[in-house]
Amino acid sequence: MRDWKGSVAFVTGGGRGIGLGIARALAHRGVSLALADVDEESLASAEEGLSQVTAVRTYRLDVRDRQVFEKAAGQAERALGPVDLLFNNAGIAPYAPAAELTYEKWDLALGVNLTGVVNGIQTFLPRMIERRAGYVVNTASGAGLVSDGNVLYATAKFAVVGLSESLRHDVAEHGIDVSVLCPGPVDTGIIANTRTASAGVAVRDDLVPGVEAFLRSGPSIDAVGEMVLAGMEKRSPWIFTGYDVRPHLEKRTAAILDCL
Repeated sequence: MRDWKGSVAFVTGGGRGIGLGIARALAHRGVSLALADVDEESLASAEEGLSQVTAVRTYRLDVRDRQVFEKAAGQAERALGPVDLLFNNAGIAPYAPAAELTYEKWDLALGVNLTGVVNGIQTFLPRMIERRAGYVVNTASGAGLVSDGNVLYATAKFAVVGLSESLRHDVAEHGIDVSVLCPGPVDTGIIANTRTASAGVAVRDDLVPGVEAFLRSGPSIDAVGEMVLAGMEKRSPWIFTGYDVRPHLEKRTAAILDCL
């Protein structure tokens, strides 16, 4: 089993949801934490709890802002040491029917869910390559492997999966590992959080109860945090949180092969 003690992790979306679950799992393994989130109240709450276990620094960060990302990275490394574990986890759950799509909705959905991941990679990867060590975990979704009608979400999440798979091949020679987290339903507040975003990409009011019930049917954020660390121990290319996606993935794969 890998000894993570003494490592430094940078976690976007680290104040709540899956990011907080990952942070808790890391803290109990002696990892120092740099947590970034747009929600300062959640960051304060996370810091209060986690600082009793490990060293913690928090940064108010919109992952679309490259300058602030770079600034937060520098501050984190000066305070805690070189970041060798990067978790590009911040995300929203956007939705809009095709007939209601706008450039503004595309910009928000891709900006947070895809460009935010790119910004994290581009901020920290050169440092990791120079040190010839590191681990990157990008949060995608089961919807990044099997699409439904939510084109805003699927587009970004498919891209994160492809980015992660390609990056894994490219950086192995530099001593860096890459995994992509493809969660199914997880008991988080992502629907409520997305509804605070602009550009009208929130799930329709009448659909919210059903979607939230579906998410609550999944594992807790702490259980997912442990799954992520277990996947990293195995250096798994893909990390899943359940078997929900399997029948859909089998059907999609068979359909692709039938088209060859």
